Amino acid sequence: MTRILLVGGGAREHAIAWKLRQSPELTDLWIAPGNGGTHALGESLSIAANDVDGLVRAAREHRADLVVIGPEEPLALGLADALARVDLPSLGPTQAAARIESSKAFAKSVMESANIATATWRSFTDYSSARSYLADHPLPVVIKADGLAAGKGVAVCSTRDEALGFLQTVMRDHAFGVAGDSVIIEEALMGTEASAFAFCDGERALMTVPACDYKPVYDDDQGANTGGMGSYSPPEFLDDSSFRDVQANVFEPVLRHMAASGHPYRGILYGGLMVAGEGAKVLEFNCRMGDPETQVVLPRMSSDLLPIARAAATGSLADVEMTWRPEACVGVVLASGGYPADYRRELPIHGLDEVDPDILIFHAGTRLNDDGQLVTNGGRVLTIVALRATMAEAREAAYANAARIRFDGVHYRHDIALRAVERNARPGS
Repeated sequence: MTRILLVGGGAREHAIAWKLRQSPELTDLWIAPGNGGTHALGESLSIAANDVDGLVRAAREHRADLVVIGPEEPLALGLADALARVDLPSLGPTQAAARIESSKAFAKSVMESANIATATWRSFTDYSSARSYLADHPLPVVIKADGLAAGKGVAVCSTRDEALGFLQTVMRDHAFGVAGDSVIIEEALMGTEASAFAFCDGERALMTVPACDYKPVYDDDQGANTGGMGSYSPPEFLDDSSFRDVQANVFEPVLRHMAASGHPYRGILYGGLMVAGEGAKVLEFNCRMGDPETQVVLPRMSSDLLPIARAAATGSLADVEMTWRPEACVGVVLASGGYPADYRRELPIHGLDEVDPDILIFHAGTRLNDDGQLVTNGGRVLTIVALRATMAEAREAAYANAARIRFDGVHYRHDIALRAVERNARPGS
């Protein structure tokens, strides 16, 4: 029997809690801080996900057998290291290994050392030097804040004015705080994006099924980048052979490099990929599962998540395997009006009791107010997820049920998984 402390309060953590709760091994589940939906799966603890000392105390007081760390911030702050010092295993890399997400320059250096295909790049800590470099760089160009920016510190710029404006926003206006003290400027890769994930035990990479994420806030990839407006799995353009190549040419070289450098990687490794005719290139690495991809990957998992998480945390993945359901999964994010800029909170949410019984609803920016009413409490509020035999059926069910949920200003994209449905419908596809 296993007691688990789950760290985080987003839809990713709700999906993880939902999947862990299905394990016959799980006895107690604590979620810190949780949200308005996770309370039905475990006990919420009023501890912020970035409160390292508070989380360690809670894990010890509750005698947790395993700590599952959802977001990147506590990993970058060294939560896994702090837990290890008191002999508590955790699913998440050390602070040194988590630099693969907390510093894009570090991640790029890892890719170079491990001979992983990626975009050509330069890093800058000086605004004037970066501005001069942009003057002659071919367009389009990608500019990334080096540090953590909640998925929003990246811009693909098609014009010189866009590039200079975003550079000003990052380095001079400090829109992303210290995350923008240095930047990466790189070529813009062409193709279709996919997200790949692996449970890692320091030596082995146990791959999950891949997914696709939609970052821009509006349809047709228009508007500002967000934390993610929807996702689907499986990607129609990434076949089994290509995905095996990703494991062999991306994940396994990274694990070898990290181990050789003295920072073995244990936890979940996320590779953001650009897939084109010549194969996949890496856009970025993250040190945790993606959000909203987790919400469409875990419903497809037919294995028990708990022993897999424990094996990755304790270096014993050779003893486990993962199996997957063949169905397609589509997740649509319902966001607050104005997100990713200013938005209102405390708006009553209606219609959750009107969705079909097999639809999954993963909460993110929600909470129960003093009257027990579910209200909005963030930019991304809910992810509506449907699992069906075909992508077209999953997409139709997700959107039909998303339309039944109401709160003032609710906004969502209308094109999640549309490209997959259209490609699958073409003759010969």
